[in-house]
Amino acid sequence: DLRYDEDKIKATWNFINKIWNASRYVLMNTEDLKEINLNDLTSSDKWILTKLNRTIKSVRKSMDKYDFNIVGKELYKFIWEDFCDTYIEYSKVSIDNISTKSCLILVLTDIIKMLHPFMPYVTDEIYSSLPIKDCENVILSSYPKYDKAQVYKESEKEIDALISIISSIRNIKAENDIPKGFGIINNFKDEYKYIINNNKDILTRQLKCDIIISSSSEEVQKDVPFSYGTLTLCYKGKEITKEDIDALEKEKDALISSIERRKKLLSNTGYVNNAPEKIVNLEREKL
Repeated sequence: DLRYDEDKIKATWNFINKIWNASRYVLMNTEDLKEINLNDLTSSDKWILTKLNRTIKSVRKSMDKYDFNIVGKELYKFIWEDFCDTYIEYSKVSIDNISTKSCLILVLTDIIKMLHPFMPYVTDEIYSSLPIKDCENVILSSYPKYDKAQVYKESEKEIDALISIISSIRNIKAENDIPKGFGIINNFKDEYKYIINNNKDILTRQLKCDIIISSSSEEVQKDVPFSYGTLTLCYKGKEITKEDIDALEKEKDALISSIERRKKLLSNTGYVNNAPEKIVNLEREKL
């Protein structure tokens, strides 16, 4: 039995909405697909098929044990993070590729089948719209089976690395206020250069940047270290205006004032001895 919780209802509503929107994207881009063709898979196609089959294997094991809570969590993570947030975005650079279209349909179909026992109505509606299916009704279709032939370990490592790289560079961009259109120089070790070179289209789309092979004339260069080597971000430095200087001066004055006030406060033995220890320690930390 589950305790009724309105927050869970809202979270599930958001999840169903996410699945619905992802399905619209897949159906709009595969309406002309006549047959499944996986002969020209990209690295990201192989990655999502690998994640799918790992999920199928784990879900079937948990279903056999009636661990439905574990199944729900695994499906939620795979669908939201791997399929919707990552693969659908990456698929946009190769959406004209028939193998990518086939991969989208294949993965969505298996998602719908695995979700059907938990969400019968929305899954039935989506399944009925699929251009290619093995049965007229989802409840009569066969449950997904683990396929070892569709586990691509090297592609999994490659795209997992790419996801981590994109996340790190986004953080560096935000911290350093780096504008769109910056360049990336691939200084990875030779055996790892392929991670960048094989996925230039995804990187440029996700990061709104250019991939530079050797060097750049941009004013500012920032090295970002990874276990694979270094990527150098190249960009034009931001022009400092009078407004920027005024804002920094204002911030500086506020910090100096705060420092002086805390120094004075903490030099007062009466305050230090009588005030609650937690508050005194907090003032020391802030100083």
